[in-house]
Amino acid sequence: MVMDVREELGRALFRRVAGPDGPVSRARIHQTPGPRWFGPDRPIRTVHGDASMFIGGISALLLQSLHPLAMAAVAAHSGYRGDPWGRLQRTSTFLAVTTYGTAEDAQRAVDRVRGVHEGIRGTTDEGRAYHAADPHLLGWVHAAETDCFLRAHQRYGARPAQAADYDAYVADTARVAEALGVVDPPRDRRALTERLAAYRPELRVTPESRAAARFLLLRPPLPLAARPFYAGLAASAVALLPPWARSMLWLPRLPVVEDIAVHPTGQVLTRTIRWAMAAPRSRTG
Repeated sequence: MVMDVREELGRALFRRVAGPDGPVSRARIHQTPGPRWFGPDRPIRTVHGDASMFIGGISALLLQSLHPLAMAAVAAHSGYRGDPWGRLQRTSTFLAVTTYGTAEDAQRAVDRVRGVHEGIRGTTDEGRAYHAADPHLLGWVHAAETDCFLRAHQRYGARPAQAADYDAYVADTARVAEALGVVDPPRDRRALTERLAAYRPELRVTPESRAAARFLLLRPPLPLAARPFYAGLAASAVALLPPWARSMLWLPRLPVVEDIAVHPTGQVLTRTIRWAMAAPRSRTG
């Protein structure tokens, strides 16, 4: 009975994250022979393969939304409200291919994304032009994502790494960022912190960023039975945000509640995801 529940939960999570073609994509990514961008001992494999990514991903979306030009591009072109699961599945597949796939497949995935970015242009309601292929905007998206994934693994990872490993993780992600068009991405945590600080003057809350936060935190496209589970992940994601980002998004900080309830809940949920996703693949695919 317990194994049946575990396998069913594992299947449901995998379908949500990887989509209907998930089993085929997973087989290709992991079983195709050939050189990889990252060897089996690289920290990027450890971080991106951990259940903490569920929390880090939500946190990254909230943080990324604070750049008005990046958020305008997402709001106008990503279809995150009309097809949120499709967007999640495309993003998770991209991360999996570039992290674990062959170098050839990783480059092909990067080329596809760069082609999409090239066509995403527009103007905000204030008349400011944006282009998704702008290296400066790509740099913000990369820095925010890397920081949130790292923070999530530090707090909720199965085996939190040493400081040197997290520096190496930032360096690994820089390999992918450069391929996407980011100029001189940070290569250690200190440089990452400095890069995020350099973007601070450009950040502000917009109607689009508030709408994205409401969608992510209050109106997730999930059945009612799954919402308490998601609420725990979302609360943990909010707690990961830097205090200044939470203030901008009007998300209160309650240290006692977070220490007593949010952090332990995040630990339980990531352990549960880890347990479910580790069910035998012959039956969960």
